[in-house]
Amino acid sequence: MDINWIVDSPFEALPVGDPHKTALSLDGRESLTYEQFHERRNRYAQLLLEAGVQRGDRVGILLLNSLDYVIQYFAIAHIGAIAVRLNFRLSPPELEYILNDSGCSVVFFHSSRADQVAPIRESVPVRRWFCLLDGDAPAPDWVELVDLSGLSADDVELPRPAGSDPVMLMYTSGTTGQPKGSVWTHDNSLWAASNQANKLRYTPETVTMTTGPLYHAGAFETMFLSALLLNGTGVVTSSGGITIERIIGAIRDAGVTHILMYPFALYDLLRKPDLDVADLASLRVIMAGGDLVQPWALKAVDEKLPGVELLNAYGLTEGGSVVAVLDHEYRIEHPGSVGRPIPLVQIRTMLPTGEPAEPEEVGEIWVRSPAISGVYWNRPRDSAETFVEGWCRTGDLGRVTQDGFLQLTGRLKDMIRSGGENVYPAEVEGVISEHPDIAAVALVAVPDAKFLEVGCAVVKPADPESDHRELEDALRKFARERMAGYKCPRHYVFVDEIPLNAAGKVEKKVLRERYASLGGPPQETVR
Repeated sequence: MDINWIVDSPFEALPVGDPHKTALSLDGRESLTYEQFHERRNRYAQLLLEAGVQRGDRVGILLLNSLDYVIQYFAIAHIGAIAVRLNFRLSPPELEYILNDSGCSVVFFHSSRADQVAPIRESVPVRRWFCLLDGDAPAPDWVELVDLSGLSADDVELPRPAGSDPVMLMYTSGTTGQPKGSVWTHDNSLWAASNQANKLRYTPETVTMTTGPLYHAGAFETMFLSALLLNGTGVVTSSGGITIERIIGAIRDAGVTHILMYPFALYDLLRKPDLDVADLASLRVIMAGGDLVQPWALKAVDEKLPGVELLNAYGLTEGGSVVAVLDHEYRIEHPGSVGRPIPLVQIRTMLPTGEPAEPEEVGEIWVRSPAISGVYWNRPRDSAETFVEGWCRTGDLGRVTQDGFLQLTGRLKDMIRSGGENVYPAEVEGVISEHPDIAAVALVAVPDAKFLEVGCAVVKPADPESDHRELEDALRKFARERMAGYKCPRHYVFVDEIPLNAAGKVEKKVLRERYASLGGPPQETVR
């Protein structure tokens, strides 16, 4: 039995490793060795072939985080089909759009997702629905239950996929319209994993843990895939009810060395009053992604987690997941930065005129690397706008400092045009987030009769019982002392939680819609 292949690719000179070593773990408890991993992958590959899946066919994965999720993905890749990793939080109409756009012919889903697919099963091209039982949720009578017991564990005899063959469609969040399917090839995946493994100095002893949903590149292609590339161990966090205690328990039980955490989870970890560092004895690196880490947390790591490096990463689905990292040693000197490009990645900022921006000048961030997607599924016009001569236009605004560090200033379409002045939300958020009495802040544009648009700061106080009026007065004074008047928020809204998407990023579209008319009935305390 061939156990040499960990990531299907045209490159065969990869380390073989021990077939009896743990490859995958769920929460540090349920686990599979590399030998078991490949046997189960081969059985899924046989199931796909018997279901009539051919090279280039699209196969949907609508599963909660599980070991089967990872194995199904590799089985799809192994036979040359294309995986469509579906967000299990989507509504039936949203799933309907993606299934029709991608042309999925087969879908795997957990029984707990049945209510999401039942209303649309007659209006999509899916011809085979395979169901895995999830807890007490029963399987509907119109599905086929997954049964691998009678299938061969031997490797399937098929030509290896070419490096340029698509392996996955990853649908973007659609903040500027309908979601678009970013096409990843086998080469893209291999380069993304290799670049990160190089940057993070991975070895076969690396144990990486992901805390996000596997349908997202920020959870699967960021760090996790790199561990499997080098015969390390990948730890998956099961979906639902995740707490910082569960995360700590998995780190302890699986001996996690590297973990990807969204900033809000990192804050929960650092604020835990009874944190026992012995539970984190194996931990070496925390990579935070999805947003900038607040200054207080950058400093608190050394006190709370001695010996642990904190990295802040920046990336995007189309750009190969991670493109820049702020190293631990620079976090205090460059607190508002996402660092420098990782190996084999180029970054530049471009002006609207098409000319490169000068150092310290704000421009759109463009990235280039072998991991860039390069095309959207059946979207030639969008592809031509986003991918230009090998570069990916991120739609993010930023500046590169004189010493080469990238700072984010906002989204190209999120920029606030107030009274003829450009206001970059990330810059304002970075200033306000330094105030010790707030836990998080997001700045969005709201309409204004005089200035067209003004900034509205949506604030989560550090103390839920704080007096909002007093805090607002303090924040206004704090902002005026640190920013030009036109940059200071005109409105302040205080909330218990700021809505985040699966990538841990603030859902600014939701906030803009919620507070488009501040004269309407408030949904939270509005001062």
